[in-house]
Amino acid sequence: MKTKDLILQLLDGHRIMAIATNRADGWPQVTLVGYVNDGFLLYCFIARNSQKCANILLDSRVSIAIGSDTALPREIKGLSLAGRASIVTDHSELAYISRLRLKRYPEYAAALASGADESSAARISPRPSPSLVALMRIEPEIFSLSDYSKGFGHSELITFSERDLDLHVASLRHRWDDTAL
Repeated sequence: MKTKDLILQLLDGHRIMAIATNRADGWPQVTLVGYVNDGFLLYCFIARNSQKCANILLDSRVSIAIGSDTALPREIKGLSLAGRASIVTDHSELAYISRLRLKRYPEYAAALASGADESSAARISPRPSPSLVALMRIEPEIFSLSDYSKGFGHSELITFSERDLDLHVASLRHRWDDTAL
């Protein structure tokens, strides 16, 4: 399997990531968030009044780790990446990612139907209120892929140039305007 295909398989196969941001006082801050991906681009909704949002607005650089536990060390596969986060302002991209999120997290619709409290409902609604919640797009610059099936501790670095990302984002724009998933 090609390295970039394995990265996509790992991104598609998980729903939770650890995201590290830089605080104003210099300390790193790591939190767990749910995410969706559209190819190599990652998205997460975060509260606008959160420390994480304040950190990203101050410094767009983020680090992310995605993986899971396994009983056999040779089955360990995971990702870490460095990238830049930005708030999505394009309405068609926001609508597309909101629909993508409901496909990946169908239980959110059930939670809303069962009467989630107001704070939870604001965060898990099909299209969260932009005044309360921001959609962050994370554009990776470098991936580190861990694949212990190739040897204990094996990892590979994959870099994305600015041009790679520009082409990737441009190739997805037509999907954001389409209402079907």
